[in-house]
Amino acid sequence: MQPRVTAILVAANGAAHLDRTLDALAAQTRHPENLVVVDVGSTDGSTAGLSFGGSAELLRLPAGRPFGEAVARGEREAPPAVVDEPVDEWLWLLGHDNAPSPTALADLLSAVEIAPSVVVAGPKLVADDDPSLIRAFGESMTRFGRSIGLVQDELDQGQHDRHTDVLGVAAGGMLVRRSVWTELAGFDPALPDVDAALDFCVRVRLAGHRVAVVPEAKVTTAGPVEEFGRKRVSEARRVRMHRQAQLHRRMTYAPGGLLWLHWLTLVPFALGRAVGHLVAKHPAAVVPELAAAFAVAFGGGTGRARRNLARTKKLGWAAVEPLRVSWRRVHEHRTTSRDVELARVEDAPIARASFLGDGGIWVVLAAAVLSVVTLYPLLGSPALTGGGLLPLSTSVGQLWQNVGYGWHSLGTGFTGPSDPFAAVLAVLGSIVFWSPSTSVVLVMLVAFPVSALGAWFAVRKVTTRKWVPVIGAALYAIAPSLVGAVTTGHLGAVIAHLVLPWLFVAVLEAHRSWAWASGASLLFAVVAASAPSLLPVLLIGWLVALVVGWRRAHRRAFIPVPTAVLFLPLVLAQVARGNVLAVFADPGVPSATRAPSALQLAIGQPLPDWSGWLPATSGLAAVGTWLPIVMAVLAVPIAAAAIGAMLGHRWAVAGSALVVALLGFGTAFAATHVTVTGVGSTTTIVWPGSGLSVYWLAIVVAACIGIDVLPKAAPVTGLVATVLAGVAVAPAFAAFYLGNAAIQPTTGRVLSAYVNAEAQANPDVGTLVVVPQDDGSLAVALERGQGATLDDQSTLDATALRLSDSGARLTTLAGNLASRSGYDPRPALQELGISFVLLDDPGDDPEAQTVHDRAAGAIGQNALFTSIGETTNGQLFHYEGDVDRTTTGSAAARATHVLYLVVLGVVFGAAALLAVPTAPRRRRATSNVIEAEEPATTFDEERDE
Repeated sequence: MQPRVTAILVAANGAAHLDRTLDALAAQTRHPENLVVVDVGSTDGSTAGLSFGGSAELLRLPAGRPFGEAVARGEREAPPAVVDEPVDEWLWLLGHDNAPSPTALADLLSAVEIAPSVVVAGPKLVADDDPSLIRAFGESMTRFGRSIGLVQDELDQGQHDRHTDVLGVAAGGMLVRRSVWTELAGFDPALPDVDAALDFCVRVRLAGHRVAVVPEAKVTTAGPVEEFGRKRVSEARRVRMHRQAQLHRRMTYAPGGLLWLHWLTLVPFALGRAVGHLVAKHPAAVVPELAAAFAVAFGGGTGRARRNLARTKKLGWAAVEPLRVSWRRVHEHRTTSRDVELARVEDAPIARASFLGDGGIWVVLAAAVLSVVTLYPLLGSPALTGGGLLPLSTSVGQLWQNVGYGWHSLGTGFTGPSDPFAAVLAVLGSIVFWSPSTSVVLVMLVAFPVSALGAWFAVRKVTTRKWVPVIGAALYAIAPSLVGAVTTGHLGAVIAHLVLPWLFVAVLEAHRSWAWASGASLLFAVVAASAPSLLPVLLIGWLVALVVGWRRAHRRAFIPVPTAVLFLPLVLAQVARGNVLAVFADPGVPSATRAPSALQLAIGQPLPDWSGWLPATSGLAAVGTWLPIVMAVLAVPIAAAAIGAMLGHRWAVAGSALVVALLGFGTAFAATHVTVTGVGSTTTIVWPGSGLSVYWLAIVVAACIGIDVLPKAAPVTGLVATVLAGVAVAPAFAAFYLGNAAIQPTTGRVLSAYVNAEAQANPDVGTLVVVPQDDGSLAVALERGQGATLDDQSTLDATALRLSDSGARLTTLAGNLASRSGYDPRPALQELGISFVLLDDPGDDPEAQTVHDRAAGAIGQNALFTSIGETTNGQLFHYEGDVDRTTTGSAAARATHVLYLVVLGVVFGAAALLAVPTAPRRRRATSNVIEAEEPATTFDEERDE
């Protein structure tokens, strides 16, 4: 007898397709006997005007119900199966976008009539806007359960029509025997989005039946199954759907003896795969990967699916093994896709200039020679001191102990957050782990060549002539802000100057890949931690980049996240103290900085000595009158080239650079008016050189654009500008030879050898350091162990608005020791753990010398102290009495420190993994064919008896 077909049409907001599908059903050469339309919460009015009678009916379900549940409800509401007549009952499953060709149902029925063992038949799904493009034609899976479409997005030329037996078919257009559907309980409810049809077909195969595709039958589709009834599916949601479906099927198909092992490894494997997604530059898959694992491990549904499979399973997995996709096939497919992507990348435009062939290497080598000549006294030194510098801690463990939140032994000790710059120092010291302080020396020595290297690549991004980046590299390497930072020991400003060009390049490229975006986030954090005064400029630049590149804003949006994690404890602490501006204080040893004038800032000078010209020409008459004029004239060529760039065709880029230059100048100018750091009895301004580094880089970029668009006079203009800029800053490069440099090489020992020897036995031994000031006062510091280190410095301490109780007691002790009085110092010395008093050298100031002599006499005549004698740091005295051991912080502070380091490790580790360059990730669109290992029997080999 003729088979009976019930068509079940599921509609979910399908107004754009439903009418076409209904018309296609009406045009069938073989009409279905019954039609059940199931509307799943449509809100677009697509089913509002539908009304049926006779053998057709309309059902309505709440929104959000999956396709499989809608089909099951339609099957239950359809006319019951005929049990007293030998009639084949079939269900034809359709979505609102599955418009069948006129002969689709007839072709499907013809295929199953000649092959009784085929109980599921699937059509060839084609694009609704281009019927010649195959969207899906058979499904399979790997041996690890990953679902794979056998044919996707390929022109239909009949090349796959001979392959009929498959492991599975898509749900859209599926023809399934009703008795089998009922026996297998339909689609698995735990697979509401994807792989439900594949799982059903696998169970059909294991129940002893066959699944086939019918190439003659064609049905349209508007998109993948996960988009059915949805306006848009995000990449993260798509990944979670597919991964959760794969894990659920893996748990369902696993042998009973290995089920517990699969369950135990769900979450650990998800963590490993999450790291793999980061390395592969696919961070959007990290959270979905973990969510899918937790959902399968603890969400339920596996037990019911396993019981249903065990109830209907009649064959072993060997029955479907030939239809699975082997690892070899998957590997070949991935290799082909990767080769295509690499070929696309390699066909990209060639770089405008070659670093090796167009002068880049030579300007870097010239900067290296300049560094050796300028910083020759530093060669071979294990550490530096002076200005804003001190040696680092002697071990990597101590470096990382000073990172984050915890106990700080600086002064009388306190619990609180460290400076973000401590993390930068810890990384630098870990690189040269055998001698951490040497890393500071290396940074100073490579400052000029690394600046030239970064500027060369930055300028190359915005210019076309091959020699112009050389001009930009030379100008940036001799920036007055860099020379001033090196000679005054502002290590953070030096590091920020080196990193800024690379940050510029990374932000420009951040829209292209997660590697660039993550690299930009790390560089952003390094610049902010090294020069906190640049935080406003960095945030403004980031916001502008978000607005300009809004189409790829999701990548750039991540850039400030590591910086926020790094700064959050310090910001909260300063806000709690009511001293928000202290967040912008320079890290390192507080050192007095004289404020330059606005004119000096405008020509890039961070110090009021005109880059060393003022002390070098102090013997000349009227130097104060003509020197500013000469320095301004020397800066004219660069300024003219930068402003002239606005007249060229790249005026938009040049204008943006000039705006950034204005922001950098504003930052430097504001820094000269912010005094938050205490130095002795006074306060000092924020170092303006960091803002000038931004200003100088932007001016150099704009000037190079201007030079690039000039006619034949361009080379001469660039050469003149570079030479004049070099003349303007020449005395600063001779600072070590003229005796103007604030830093000097040292052995790495902060205090005297006597104190160091004592510190070997008692690491917490305290030394009271008394420093005579020019105004007749005393600066007091308390140092522990072998002395203060650069990584232990804290802006939280240097910017304190008031003395703590222990700090007040320390100043009272020092003041009474430095003068004759009836004060008994023993309780304070014992409580503060002070065993030594170091009276620092007074220098050349007569007022400081008077204070020094008075303090030396008072301490030397005190019977409680024994004079050790003169040391390289000053006059040392030893207290013979007993002292208490100082605290090292509470257990809660230590636990917080560990927790914060873990958070930093997770955030920066993820960013670092993403920043590691890898081969281009293959695209999701696949045009190749993956076929099963061996085709099973075909229709021609099976006939009705």
